[in-house]
Amino acid sequence: MTAHQYTPEELERQYNVRLARPDFESVVIPGWTARSARFRAGANARIDMAYGAQPREQLDVFAADGAAAAPAIVFFHGGYWQRFDKSVFSFVAEPFVRRGVSVVLPNYDLCPAVRIGQIPEQARRAVAWVWRNARELSIDRNRIYVMGHSAGGHITAMLMATRWPSVAPDLPGDLVKGAIPISGLFELEPLRHTSINRGLGMDEEEAANQSPMNHEPATCAPQLVVCGGKESAEFHRQSDAYAQAFSTKERRIERFTVPSRDHMDELDDLADAHATFFQKVHALVTA
Repeated sequence: MTAHQYTPEELERQYNVRLARPDFESVVIPGWTARSARFRAGANARIDMAYGAQPREQLDVFAADGAAAAPAIVFFHGGYWQRFDKSVFSFVAEPFVRRGVSVVLPNYDLCPAVRIGQIPEQARRAVAWVWRNARELSIDRNRIYVMGHSAGGHITAMLMATRWPSVAPDLPGDLVKGAIPISGLFELEPLRHTSINRGLGMDEEEAANQSPMNHEPATCAPQLVVCGGKESAEFHRQSDAYAQAFSTKERRIERFTVPSRDHMDELDDLADAHATFFQKVHALVTA
């Protein structure tokens, strides 16, 4: 079944991930927030560093243990481009920094205060800032990766389609060495027909322009395209379609399903050093 074959009610169930998790507001988010706060309290972290002039153009940097020039993951949080703060997701950095990988978590402006197309532009500024300041941050500027969850997966894919020298002449074309979009939204048209679009206000043209499916990756950097095994058919369809559309002999795109995990608790596997998901990401960024 494709997206246009669903009734409006069915399409809502496919994309409104909170409907499947009644404990989302009462358990999931408070749990992540508390876990992140505990980690930040003892971490080697720089909090709220400005990467741009806007109030939310800030990022947190969690430095890898004992590394003078570590590979780095820039992680973009989800929330359907409309809510959340980077501080909720600090916990994903913990197992990586313990194993030699720095993690950067940017904030970005939220809809409806901005149009969705402005958010990838902010993300580009954040990644460019990390590249330019890599030495000060003890990051190897030649090993920068991007990762994002849900709406952050969309941002990740848009970053992979970025021609960096057109953003600024000092930026190399291969600035980003790989990507991990997690439960990404690669085709935005279906969202226009759900309650999610109330805060986005996308029309058909904007949905098409901001869909990564319409923007081929600019390099052959490898990607790990991830979806939870218990997620809806539409999330699987989107991840499958993106991986199939852009995987080539030169561009290795691996499609991975996190067993028995839904849209939320797949992040718990990402933050578990013993989980296959974490291990696959770690292997990609330290290869």
